[in-house]
Amino acid sequence: MLGLGVDRLQADINRLLASLFHQGVLDEHFLQLQQLQDETSPNFVYDVINIYFDESEKLLRNLRLLLVDREFSDYKKIGLHLNQLVGSSSSIGARRVRNVCVAFRSASELSNRPGCMRGLEVVEHEYHYLKNMMHELFQLEQQRLLAAGVRYPV
Repeated sequence: MLGLGVDRLQADINRLLASLFHQGVLDEHFLQLQQLQDETSPNFVYDVINIYFDESEKLLRNLRLLLVDREFSDYKKIGLHLNQLVGSSSSIGARRVRNVCVAFRSASELSNRPGCMRGLEVVEHEYHYLKNMMHELFQLEQQRLLAAGVRYPV
């Protein structure tokens, strides 16, 4: 009976991941990240993704602060923050976040304030969607591990 729950949860995980890949939310870099996880570092993906979220929150907050300042004119600063966000998003396989950051960066290169405001909205939307989906994935994974009775050494 225990195995049926584990199988169902693994199927749910596989369906969620397939959906995220199909939607273009994730790419092959996420799979590469997963391959780095093993029994010696069972929380590797979770830890890396959470570091990404912590750092991305700071970058998004900085971008918003820059853009709400009516006197702001240093679009290169926006480009620097976006370069960081593009790089970290690429490294974890956050394809859609990366893609909308690239579009946002184009608006900043043109010193297009309305385009930058819209770009920030789109990036924040994609970022929050990714965060919600990763939260759901990690919850399913935790449930699967509990159902399997897996215990990792502390």
